[in-house]
Amino acid sequence: MTIDNNKQNTDQLGHLDSLETWEFLKENPEAKLIDIRSSMEFLFIGHPTSSIHIAWMEDPDWEINPNFVKEINQIQKASTNNNCPIVMICRSGNRSEKAGIQLLEAGLTNIYHVSDGFEGDRDDNNQRGTLNGWRFHELPWEQC
Repeated sequence: MTIDNNKQNTDQLGHLDSLETWEFLKENPEAKLIDIRSSMEFLFIGHPTSSIHIAWMEDPDWEINPNFVKEINQIQKASTNNNCPIVMICRSGNRSEKAGIQLLEAGLTNIYHVSDGFEGDRDDNNQRGTLNGWRFHELPWEQC
């Protein structure tokens, strides 16, 4: 029998939409919301208030941050219970899901991602922010 590790890791990853994330964060005050988008996205498009920025990939080359797992692990280990929930958000949920799988493969647990992201899914006009996402639901956010 062959075990598909990607399938197994996908099953272990917590999937929350933006509204569920907001409730989850209120119910779990030790949880950390990590914005994994690039620095430019974080600064100029905006980000959830009180989120921590740790880019998973950074422009211009869009290479995966070689210290990403280490940085997330340090945040998690600094928590009171040594394993606080980590909730990651990106633009649409695609990168945060992949980053979550990377963390699970590295042995971290208690990992979640925001399935509709900060800007949400594209609508029929190929635009974001009209269907769902953190900003669409008017959850707390700020811009630099």
